Amino acid sequence: MALPKEPRQKMINLMYLVLTALLALNVSAEIINAFKVVDKSLTSTNGIIDQSTVTVLKSLEDKLKDEKSAVKAGIWKPKADAAVALTKEINDAIEEFKDKIKRSSGYNPEKGDTSFREENIDVATRIMDTEKGGEKLQKLLEQYKQKILAIDPIIAKEFANGLPLTTEVPTKNFHMMPAVAALTMLSKYQNDVKNTENRIVNFCHNQVGQVVIRYDAFEPIVGASSNYLFPGQELEITAGLGAFSSTKKPNITIGGESIAVNEKGVATKKFKVGSTSGNVNVVVSYLDQDGNPQTKTVQVPYTVGTATGAFVSAEKVKVLYIGLDNELAVSGGNVGDEKVTVSINNGSLKKIGPGRYVANPTTPGKATITVMSDGKPSSFEFRVKTVPDPTPMVGASKGGRIPANVFKAQQGIRAELENFVFEGVTFTVTGYTFYATGAGFPDPGVVPGVSGNSFGAVQNLIQRCRPGTTVVLDEIKAVGPGGNTRKLPTMAFNLY
Repeated sequence: MALPKEPRQKMINLMYLVLTALLALNVSAEIINAFKVVDKSLTSTNGIIDQSTVTVLKSLEDKLKDEKSAVKAGIWKPKADAAVALTKEINDAIEEFKDKIKRSSGYNPEKGDTSFREENIDVATRIMDTEKGGEKLQKLLEQYKQKILAIDPIIAKEFANGLPLTTEVPTKNFHMMPAVAALTMLSKYQNDVKNTENRIVNFCHNQVGQVVIRYDAFEPIVGASSNYLFPGQELEITAGLGAFSSTKKPNITIGGESIAVNEKGVATKKFKVGSTSGNVNVVVSYLDQDGNPQTKTVQVPYTVGTATGAFVSAEKVKVLYIGLDNELAVSGGNVGDEKVTVSINNGSLKKIGPGRYVANPTTPGKATITVMSDGKPSSFEFRVKTVPDPTPMVGASKGGRIPANVFKAQQGIRAELENFVFEGVTFTVTGYTFYATGAGFPDPGVVPGVSGNSFGAVQNLIQRCRPGTTVVLDEIKAVGPGGNTRKLPTMAFNLY
């Protein structure tokens, strides 16, 4: 097309070209950001899969040391190690492709430059298409699959048609592809091989037995119904053992008396306190996992009364929580309620009835509540905490292995405050990013920034899930007491 001779028209045409270029840049920026989200999810998933593989390998090592399982473990541990070695070899090769693409796009960490031209469309074309990098990667993936299946005939029979691995690398997919998109594609292949490694290692382990989580730390768990009582009030001591096993019940004495342990490994004793403060010794004796006898002693202090007889007790919890209405019962002893004034040095305190108050602390740490009873002060110190983060859950699962049909039947994500002593506290999931790869997904399925907790927006991807699919829920956000937003841990599900 010939340029017009008239200067004004030339200017208009040039402005149009600039505008068109700017619009193209805006679209490219959106596409690049989308690929960055996918790559981040893939990287997060790969880390979770690596952790799972390490846990299973550690269990295999422990089984080698156990006389009951040493023979089988001696057969299958080397096969699992072989799968790990093969996976490291191809994962490193893919990492070399990624490093070459980044360096060719301006990445130079030796000189402190860790950024690169993410939008560069020439580099991936040259490395993966023109220089046949894609063909080389396809051969490596095919060889990897052959070698994995050749580790053992039983593995070949089990996984001949069931490996979560795509060996086809269409070179055209890298043609004119932005650098960041090429890196995301390569991360996807790394995800395939790490999923394959995890499946093989788990299979080898299952030929020996179930995963054993070996506890190497034991700690007595001791609690008291209250640390501040009136003369003659009842004090209840509860004691148990962390890392408890039903085959290794501890022996527990409370205040010098041996107490029976229930089926949950917990012993309880109640007794009335006198008129003075004191301590109760709790002794927990047990055998550790190596069969060695251990004994630990915990001292439980308690205080009886005050000079005025005033007291403050938390009716729902032993601490005060930020963002919650912490109900308190307050007494001035033998002084009428009209002669009692109460204050707090951290947050606010509101009276809701005779002897009843609501505390709303604002800063973590400690809070002192002062009771003026007929002009005489008594101070009471409380710990102040934030409400703990909830646990994200899908159905009854927190992640890990789950039947595909069970996962597909779930309606969304919820946030649970597990074992939180303050009743009625809820969190609502307000958003998440959905990611699926493996079986049923030759290319990753990603929906970033889903609003709310429902799976409605991702049902099209969920219906494609099947055994061998890996689903990751990332960037999970939930709103709780006080309207504060919490970012919850990533969840990963391996469907079978």
